[in-house]
This record gives sequence, C-alpha cells and structure tokens, in this order.
Amino acid sequence: MFYDLNVFKTAYAMATHAGQRQSVIARNMANADTPGYQPRDIEPFKKAFEISGRDVAMTATRAGHLHGVGGPKPWAEIEAAPSGDPNGNGVSVEEEMLKGVEVKRQHDRALAIYKSSITILRSSLGRA
Repeated sequence: MFYDLNVFKTAYAMATHAGQRQSVIARNMANADTPGYQPRDIEPFKKAFEISGRDVAMTATRAGHLHGVGGPKPWAEIEAAPSGDPNGNGVSVEEEMLKGVEVKRQHDRALAIYKSSITILRSSLGRA
C-alpha cells in the first residue's frame, strides 16, 4: 500500500536531475580555458518533467488498479548559449557558478520533499 509512491519517485527524479546537471556544470568549469570548448547544460527539471509524457492523473498502485504509467525518462544534454570569449570558448565561470547554486537549491528541495514525505508517512503509521 505504501510502496512505489509518486512523491518519492518525483523527489528521486529531482535529485538525480540535480546530480546530472552538477556534473555537466563541473565539466564546463573544468574546460573554462580550453580553446573552442562550448558549454553544455541539461534542460530544467520542470521542462523535462512536463514533456516526459507523464500523465498527472492517478496511477496504479497494484495489479488490477487503474493502468499505471512507465518509468522516468533520462535527461539529454543540450548546448548552452555561448558567452563569446575571444579564444572561442563559450564558458562563463560566473554563469556556471550561478547554475551550481541553482542546482544545489534543487537538490536541497528534493531532499526536503523526501524528508517531509517520510515524516508524513511515519505519522500516518503511528510512528514518530
């Protein structure tokens, strides 16, 4: 009954997305001085979640109960907008740092959703 809850799947997807985006941002920063390197990024979680084909309607929790939808979709890297550096490198370290802060907030939000959901679940079971 309390397994396979969508709130945990969403929190997991948010945290996974944040981890993948942080990896791409770190790679961009590592190549900040590489001539001709163009920065990469991952589309925002909200956009990826909206076009992932997920139905927001009720999903099945057990066999014979409605018809559930499939699993999560992977996020594809996209080319980020270049900043126009003279050596042909499109990486702006300042922009990458701001993206890193945004990703940290997204990851913290995913953890907060997970912790809050665990607390609610434990309370509903009579455990503190």
